[in-house]
Amino acid sequence: MLCRLSARTCRLALIPLLAAVLAACNEPPADASTAAPAPVPVSVVTLQPQAVALERELPGRTRAFVIAEVRPQVTGIVRERLFEEGAEVAAGDPLYQLDDATYRAAANSARASIERAEAALDLARRNAKRAVELQDVRAISEQEYQALLSARDQAEADLAVARAQYETALVRLNYALIKAPISGRTGRSSVTQGALVTADQADALTTIHQLDPVYVDVTQSASELLSLRRALSASAIREAEKIPVRILLDDGTPYPLQGELKFSDVAVDPTTGSVAMRVVVPNPDKLLLPGMYVRAVVSNAIVEDALLVPQRGIMRDAKGQATAMVVTADGTVEARAVSVDSTLGADWLVRDGLIAGDRVVVEGLQKIAPGTPVDAVEFGGDAG
Repeated sequence: MLCRLSARTCRLALIPLLAAVLAACNEPPADASTAAPAPVPVSVVTLQPQAVALERELPGRTRAFVIAEVRPQVTGIVRERLFEEGAEVAAGDPLYQLDDATYRAAANSARASIERAEAALDLARRNAKRAVELQDVRAISEQEYQALLSARDQAEADLAVARAQYETALVRLNYALIKAPISGRTGRSSVTQGALVTADQADALTTIHQLDPVYVDVTQSASELLSLRRALSASAIREAEKIPVRILLDDGTPYPLQGELKFSDVAVDPTTGSVAMRVVVPNPDKLLLPGMYVRAVVSNAIVEDALLVPQRGIMRDAKGQATAMVVTADGTVEARAVSVDSTLGADWLVRDGLIAGDRVVVEGLQKIAPGTPVDAVEFGGDAG
């Protein structure tokens, strides 16, 4: 009887415990959404205003600073070429020697004419002097007196003509030696020894290019130029006093020396809708040759208090609207619609939508959405 009561008592004692266990199993699980999510680590860039130069990368072609096409000024046979093709020459250096025998003979003849005219003038002056003496004693008629004076004047004029003809003959003789009109590098010669060349012929004997400095002719679309000039009316943008230009070679390599914009055309080309500009670039090593294709990076305006955002920090939605994720004061992120103007290197120039001091997320964008709490770390720095 004692054993039976003990077993029954034990079963009765287990009933409340089983009821508690069953009640615990029937309770719904705790809502996971009530737990605060952990902040997502992201990298940010704090925007600071700065003055930046607006740059435009424009296509261009190099041109020689000075070009001289060498042509003969007298007719003759080329006796000798006096320069090496492709060599540097100085202004006045001899290039070609023509056969000058005819011109030398003409110069000698003109010189003899001067001597004859000088002799005739000497005789005429003596006759005129004698005529004056005879006129004083009335030993000569007035007509003879005037004729002798006129003969003297005529002899003086003949001497002047002879001297002018001699100078002309010397000029033609000197033209038989063709000289470099400018300093620079010569091109190939179009004639050889023994060739006949004529005065003022259409074909140049050779061409000389002055290559230090060189011109780079570039074009900018009229719409870009108009946009820039409108922006210059804003107080935040000013025109650069001296416009520096960086040159990029055809393979993208930067040219080591900086050029300067010297000229901008006053008219728009109606066929291309562009404006021509000319840049002067130092070229002491003759690396830039005429006709080369280059890119010119022109900085023709300066934006005061500009805000630059790394390109990785700007996204675009399905409609193409540029947005940036900005960390707010409470440590969450918000999407901010922004307006970007142009790229400067690896950055966007932001025109509207952000202010100085904003912290823009540049790393970790794929892990966040508007309202996500974040642990912001300055890009390349420590947590903040």
